[in-house]
Amino acid sequence: MRKLLIIVLVALGVVQVSAQPFPLDYSYVGYRQCEQAIPNAPVKVYVSCETGDQSARIQKALDYVARQKMDKKTGLRGAVLLAPGTYHLSKALRISASGVVLRGSDRQKTVLLKEGVDRGAVVYVEGQDNRQITDTLAITGSVALGNKQLSLSGKALSQIKAGTEVVVYRPSTQSWINKLQCASFGGGKDMGYWGWHPGEADVEWSRTVTHVQGNQVTLDAPLSMELQASDADSKVLLYRWSGRIVNAGVENLTIQSAYHTKYAMDEDHAWNGVYIAHAKDCWVRLVDFRNLSGSAVVVQRSGSQITVEDCTSKHPVSELGGYRRRTFLTFGEKCLFQRLYSEEGINDFAAGIVAAGPNAFVQCESRNSHGFSGSIGSWATGLLFDIVDIDGDDIRMGNLRLEKYGTGWNTANSTAYQCSAAAIQADSLPDGSANYVYGSWAQFSGTGYYDELNNHVKPWSLFAQQLGKRLGHDVSSITRTYVRNTGASSNPPIEVAQQMAREAHQPRMTMDMWIDSAQFTASVSAKGALAVDRIKDEQPINQVNHTFAIENGKLVMDHALVVGNRHNSPWWNGRVKYSAFPKLPYGLTRFVPGMEGDGRTDRVDSVIQKMVNSHTVLYAQNYGLWYDRRRDDHERVRRRDGDVWGPFYEQPQARSGEGKAWDGLSKYDMERLNPWYYARLNEFAQKGASQGLLLMNQHYFQHNILEAGAHWVDCPWRTANNINHTGFPEPVPFTGDKRIFMADYFYDLTDPVRKHLHQKYIMDVLDAFADQPNVIHSIGEEFTGPLAFVQFWLDTVKEWEAKRGKKAMVALAVNKDVQDAILQDKARSEVVDIINIEQWYYHAKGLYEPGGGLNLAPRQFQRQNRTGKITFDHVYRGVSEYRKAYPNKAVVYYASGYPQMAWAVLMAGGSCPNLPVTDTAFLKSVASMQPTYHEEGNSMMANRQGDAVFYLEKGNADLINRLSSASGSLYQIDEKTGDMTLLLKNSIRSNMKKYLDKKGVYWWKAKN
Repeated sequence: MRKLLIIVLVALGVVQVSAQPFPLDYSYVGYRQCEQAIPNAPVKVYVSCETGDQSARIQKALDYVARQKMDKKTGLRGAVLLAPGTYHLSKALRISASGVVLRGSDRQKTVLLKEGVDRGAVVYVEGQDNRQITDTLAITGSVALGNKQLSLSGKALSQIKAGTEVVVYRPSTQSWINKLQCASFGGGKDMGYWGWHPGEADVEWSRTVTHVQGNQVTLDAPLSMELQASDADSKVLLYRWSGRIVNAGVENLTIQSAYHTKYAMDEDHAWNGVYIAHAKDCWVRLVDFRNLSGSAVVVQRSGSQITVEDCTSKHPVSELGGYRRRTFLTFGEKCLFQRLYSEEGINDFAAGIVAAGPNAFVQCESRNSHGFSGSIGSWATGLLFDIVDIDGDDIRMGNLRLEKYGTGWNTANSTAYQCSAAAIQADSLPDGSANYVYGSWAQFSGTGYYDELNNHVKPWSLFAQQLGKRLGHDVSSITRTYVRNTGASSNPPIEVAQQMAREAHQPRMTMDMWIDSAQFTASVSAKGALAVDRIKDEQPINQVNHTFAIENGKLVMDHALVVGNRHNSPWWNGRVKYSAFPKLPYGLTRFVPGMEGDGRTDRVDSVIQKMVNSHTVLYAQNYGLWYDRRRDDHERVRRRDGDVWGPFYEQPQARSGEGKAWDGLSKYDMERLNPWYYARLNEFAQKGASQGLLLMNQHYFQHNILEAGAHWVDCPWRTANNINHTGFPEPVPFTGDKRIFMADYFYDLTDPVRKHLHQKYIMDVLDAFADQPNVIHSIGEEFTGPLAFVQFWLDTVKEWEAKRGKKAMVALAVNKDVQDAILQDKARSEVVDIINIEQWYYHAKGLYEPGGGLNLAPRQFQRQNRTGKITFDHVYRGVSEYRKAYPNKAVVYYASGYPQMAWAVLMAGGSCPNLPVTDTAFLKSVASMQPTYHEEGNSMMANRQGDAVFYLEKGNADLINRLSSASGSLYQIDEKTGDMTLLLKNSIRSNMKKYLDKKGVYWWKAKN
């Protein structure tokens, strides 16, 4: 027997690699850096499972626990315990306070079923984004990879002591980018657009100071890259962060998304299971995820020391394409993902752009992967893949070059240990750093450090070995490592062969099975807990209901003139880079999966608040030029796959789940609206109405059908991109093999298929906003189409109004010849509520009025017609002419000269001028006024009550004789700020003369 044992051990091929040079200690990850076990919070509230929507009941319980006193010793407030059953949710659940835990009674029997078309998360564990940098210190000299000691200089050094939380900040400079050869990825000098730019790969590590000696400080965890002083001036930032939450978790339940079962690739449902942001020392454990499109768990850059363990993700529902099925994803730092199982994912175990290491994926297994695991963004350093098995795809640690919008080096100083995959790529970098592979099984490529390939190594888990060594005690209760039997000789003795044959009849232990064997030790007893229905409901905030209408030819809200700026929806361009986000305008239908906030998937409440703060009253919405940022290269080629690049500018039509469009995703169904697109716009309209905001929805976007050929390539209407046989010519007849002239085809109503699709689309859009009084319908952004199509559009609107018994608010924004023809057509003019002067205007050289239906875009007309200067009088004239001709219609002006000529629009009787005035009394007064005088730079408007506004460029005291009121109060208005100064109170009008002789804006409020 002794001889047999020796033979087996020799044949095992297990090699000890504990002495190998790993780049850093990856064990400083997870909840409290694994120095403490995840705590078991006491149950405070019990939620029984009832029928109907349970969002409010569960949220009430979470909010109640959030108000409880925190245990100073444990940092916990308590857990909300859900009974077994399926909880239907119409809204996401939010944990926004420290010490709050959401717990199910049984991992498989307690189910959160998220319904609806929202593409966010089911559960948010999210604090407040209120981090404030208070001071800065310089790092002197270089810092070696894996080091925890820094030398600092600066006046703020005296503020640092043990326990101080800091950020180590390392900027990405041009010289460092050049060193990594990432300024461009080839293809000529013009391709630098896709390369790295300074500021795009800045790294931030959050650390806690453990020791200070002179100017030397020691951090609680190593840095995941070398800080070379010659590459960049790195800093240490001191900060305050009152809103970051800690000790919060989600555990022991199933999170599932409902979806439209008719569409196997439906994406209009919950994308993410748990979304973690502005949080530290939090966890997700023993959670099963089902039917999601994006990530089971996604940790944002602001997440640190998060543990995700013993979780499974199955049956994802989405297209096979970019930004989908990134199952377990971290943009954060020091996160531990262990004992995880993923089916049918694309990037099953992934880090995102500049995720600051270390981050560790330990004991993770995928089945039927559709893409690689590793970093899917630029420069996520210090990743550990330890016992990670990828079925059917790769682990990649190297230069992805142009892939995924110029990713370049996706990581450095990362290790694949005891892994298996279809292939493993590991490269060395030009700066001297490298990526490492030990004891792994795959096809291998790259210039990194490889050892013991296609061989098992000891210790079985590098993470467990490093953690145990650091802590100095047994860590098996935290790591719970499943060690496989690797004793399979290629030439065993007979006795051993018989034993191995018997073992072959035993099922292989999968990670799914190993997770099932985990024991949940926290209480699932409701004894002593408060029943949720005993908690008093909070008083709902009463929503202000406003009335929007056209009164006396003015667009008003509650009888006050609507004033303010206009925001145009972004419709192309953008980068998923932290440095780019603050620069991007907010957009309601821009979608960045797994990332919410400014420049990403904007939150509707945030958009509304920005508009209110900036005195912006109208949001002008049009759909994207194209969905996929790859098309920003303006190439006309069919893409080889659906690995689309964000941010995505959504189209109004839904994908069908059938075939392949030219962007590699499924084709569009032109008879079905995009549910998410219109849900977002409706949410804005509904919430915005209470703040007095308007939504102008453009039905079409003409940019797709003229100018550059790339504009048409991915358009849903193109025959190759939909399942509806729209009849546009294929191959596309590009003019000069690069330009597109599809307007004639697009506006052609003799084609029965396209006419039907247009009509259905217009009807469906009107239906989508039927109950929103603050929505204005306009035919299209940049519209220069023919009269016949405008007539058809208005006829369809009129037909809808007759069928539905409702009235749509319609704006006419077309070329002047088309506009005049429609307004002179009594039947169609009745449909129009608002005349929008946008495609023509008066100027110093005359009238700019390009004709409609001439197959030219607005900017093409402008290039051919050099106009003169635009003055107050020019804008006044345009608005005044149409107010006089059509006194019952509102006139808005968004042509050249907007928004500067706001007072000209007002004085001519127009609506929605970008006035800075917010005084309600003034806006109600001017809403009933009509122009009464305009000459030599002076203008006056007045109402029947005797109120008047004077806009005087030269001064004219004689205008008081035009007043119908004898007494009142006079205010001077600062035309730039809107500030009002009371000049006369309850005075006779003759006292105004000395003021009206001077230049200025004045409001006369008649005495009642």
